[in-house]
Amino acid sequence: MPECPRCHQTVSSQAITCPQCHLALKAHGHPGIPLYRADEATYLCDTCTYHDDDTCNFPQRPYAKECTLYQDRAQSYANLSASKSYTNQTSGLSQLKTWIKRNAGWLALIGLVVISLLLSL
Repeated sequence: MPECPRCHQTVSSQAITCPQCHLALKAHGHPGIPLYRADEATYLCDTCTYHDDDTCNFPQRPYAKECTLYQDRAQSYANLSASKSYTNQTSGLSQLKTWIKRNAGWLALIGLVVISLLLSL
């Protein structure tokens, strides 16, 4: 079970506020949106992916201490490198099969057009 960042008491993972100190644990009172907090001496923007690529529009940027959209830069790069290594392992034949599955309707339409042209000659 997680603990409250302020009073360090254990709380339910679905708790919106801490029952002891009443600190907001979830964003906007919604149990599905986590609220990320920075340490006392740092800001979340220093390690956020959205700050790096300049897509963040949070008003407290670059001095945000709490954020709902925080995405750790180190975690994002680790996931990106893992997905790149997976895509490099796929063969050309499997990519061709995937392309044919995605475009089966268009291939059938082209086939019908070619057959009708051959019959009209």
